Amino acid sequence: QQSTFVLASLAYHDYEGVAFRPDEGPRLQADLGQANFLMLRNHGLLTCGATIADAFLAMYTFESACRIQVDALAGQQGMDSLAPVNPAILHGVAEAMRVQTGGLGGAFVWPTMLRRLDRLDASYQD
Repeated sequence: QQSTFVLASLAYHDYEGVAFRPDEGPRLQADLGQANFLMLRNHGLLTCGATIADAFLAMYTFESACRIQVDALAGQQGMDSLAPVNPAILHGVAEAMRVQTGGLGGAFVWPTMLRRLDRLDASYQD
């Protein structure tokens, strides 16, 4: 379930070493294209969104999907136990996400996350 949101808007960027050279920026942007999720091969995850809340929700979803897949792969049957998602299902995911979040994207969960953070440690507000 989590993976469908990612798979519907996923791009990849090949590893170029430690990312400190400004000339890698245009290649990152080109590889991202219109996607919201970018898998930096051998490096990590990158997300984007119209707001901080949208980017946060995208990263939370991306990391969760990756963790779930790693956990599934750790099973006795490994890759043989995973079923690929039918591409026809991915086609309607953007609309499903809009309906599920009421078109609010990250704004749907952002206030809840801030309330949780306030309860855990409100010092970030200082």
